[in-house]
Amino acid sequence: MLEFRVAYHKSEVLQALRYHFIRKSEVRVMIVLINVFALLSMGLFATGLASPLPFLTGTALWLFLMLAIWTGMPAAVYRRNRTFRDSFIVRLEDSHLFLKREGGSRTWAWREFSHYYETPGFFHLCFGEQGFLLLPKASIPGPEGVSQARRIIGAVVPKR
Repeated sequence: MLEFRVAYHKSEVLQALRYHFIRKSEVRVMIVLINVFALLSMGLFATGLASPLPFLTGTALWLFLMLAIWTGMPAAVYRRNRTFRDSFIVRLEDSHLFLKREGGSRTWAWREFSHYYETPGFFHLCFGEQGFLLLPKASIPGPEGVSQARRIIGAVVPKR
């Protein structure tokens, strides 16, 4: 069992949300397609086979997509989710994850999580394709606590 208090820091949460969105396959496919379009239009423009409009359009699409992923989407999720502004107690046990805050508590069996992955600052516990829970490593006491959390989570939730 491992118990710790979680308090989120906005800049760290925004960075974790960026990781979350970049890992989504539909976002990766969109990035690849826009890059291919931009490179193709640049090549056609350089050889004189196309006007500058397709190249500029590809560049604008790329910039818009990167701004949306890097700033817009994480900021929107942060604003809509009250959890990131709360603090609460998390308890990791062999069969459950407990979350307790002033307004109540919630328990999840580990089987409710479809997978998890790790980023430099967080454990991302995912419920299917849309839902997720961020556990900041900075809230876990010491490197041995992070290792213990990794062992508990990794023993029961598939890693991606």
